[in-house]
Amino acid sequence: MEEDWIEHRRPDDGERVGWMKPVDSGFVAIDVLGRPRTGVVDWLLAEETLDELGLAYLADPHELRLDDGSWLRVRIAEVSPSAVRVKKDDWGDMNATQIFYTVSFPVTEDRLRPLLR
Repeated sequence: MEEDWIEHRRPDDGERVGWMKPVDSGFVAIDVLGRPRTGVVDWLLAEETLDELGLAYLADPHELRLDDGSWLRVRIAEVSPSAVRVKKDDWGDMNATQIFYTVSFPVTEDRLRPLLR
């Protein structure tokens, strides 16, 4: 997270849904993974974008690029402005060994991406 990013929280519950990054005379909406979600827009559109985006996308399956270049299906476990923790998707198997990975913030799509369907 950059120092000039302005935190945005949902008005109804106060949950952080991203930041607005000042750029020129406008703002870029940044999601909680640190990814830009708009180009340069006005304040209101940046807020609306983050409010509409919400956090539901965090529950979707993702793919993590491993050091050997292969992709592993994962679920996002924790998100903070310093790192994102993901766990190998075990499809709810209670007996599966929990394997976690830490991804640097901001997340880049060449490291962690939504699962291609």
